[in-house]
Amino acid sequence: MNWLIVIIAGLFEIAFASCLGKVKETSGTPMYLWFGGFIVTMAISMILLVKATQTLPIGTAYAVWTGIGAVGTAIIGIVVFKDPATFWRMFFITTLIGSIIGLKAVSH
Repeated sequence: MNWLIVIIAGLFEIAFASCLGKVKETSGTPMYLWFGGFIVTMAISMILLVKATQTLPIGTAYAVWTGIGAVGTAIIGIVVFKDPATFWRMFFITTLIGSIIGLKAVSH
């Protein structure tokens, strides 16, 4: 159950990074709304991470959380923000996914 909480927290990390990207692109009222979304999703992500680490190893849970956020944010960057999808970027995203799965597999 706590690994599911880490995954959900990672999805909220993707959301807060995406909101931050939209803050950069907008101005006026929409910028403040995206910033509000950033604050809310960041708080939810952190609260869920704290909850999960009450029973999971902090190092593993944090690494999985940041990995989910990094991979998801990179994919959102490519799809939404038109970041380049170069061979090396995709190679290292794939390597990161493999590392997250491996770390989860060897944790007790």
